[in-house]
Amino acid sequence: MVASRDSRSNSGRVPALGLRVLGLIFISILLMYFDNRDNHLDTARKSIGAAVYPLRVIVDAPVRLWSWIGDSTTSRNDLELELARLNAERLLTNARLQKFNALEAENARFRALLDARAQVRDRVRAAEIMSVDANPYNHSLVIDVGTQDGIFDGQALVDVDGVVGQVIQAGLMTSQAMLISDTDHALPVEVNRNGLRTIVVGTGKIDQLELPFVVNNADIKVGDLLVTSGLGGAFPAGYPVAVVESVTRIPQEPYADVTAVPSASLGQVREVMLIFSASTPSPEVTGDD
Repeated sequence: MVASRDSRSNSGRVPALGLRVLGLIFISILLMYFDNRDNHLDTARKSIGAAVYPLRVIVDAPVRLWSWIGDSTTSRNDLELELARLNAERLLTNARLQKFNALEAENARFRALLDARAQVRDRVRAAEIMSVDANPYNHSLVIDVGTQDGIFDGQALVDVDGVVGQVIQAGLMTSQAMLISDTDHALPVEVNRNGLRTIVVGTGKIDQLELPFVVNNADIKVGDLLVTSGLGGAFPAGYPVAVVESVTRIPQEPYADVTAVPSASLGQVREVMLIFSASTPSPEVTGDD
């Protein structure tokens, strides 16, 4: 009895459900037709989209957050790796640049040395300074040539600017030289302007020389160029030695107080030329006669 009732009830609902579906399909087709033709539902669609947007944001937020965290972590790691690589390249570039600067300065010094060598009438031999005495009161250095190159004791050293010193001990392959600023060094010079002859001695200061034997009434003044006089035989005549820095005439004293600045940069010289007199035979020596 109950089963027959349920079957009758279900048979009555099925046609009603089918009619509803057909009605909804018809309404949908009708709405699509009018919307496609005149966009009547555009306002409603925008309103529904605006109402649904917060829900979309809320639903999509975890996914976006996770993606942002992953991208940020990856980007930070990539940036750190890139920064480390760039720092390494910068350090390498700076090191190479410093080496290039040193080579450029060395090439400039060699070019200047060659230019000066072409202007020197005496025969010369280029040499490089190997070491400098660490004692500030002993102005000496070691050069990379010796007796096998024709070097001899007392030989004059010059650079592109002027006289540097002279050899005091010639070894087989290296030699020791004394700078003109050493307190034990004395050099006969003359004033290039008028030929006044005197002697320049070292003071122990790398940038200062003294002329202790200039009489008070001597014709010498600040700015005069002092050149080798050729007396004594060690230094050929005419090489720049120093420029007069100060002249103080002391009343009732026989000699004036005269100081000079070396023409050569004694504290910076790296390469020198050794002067050979015209009478010195040396097959290894090359230069202009």
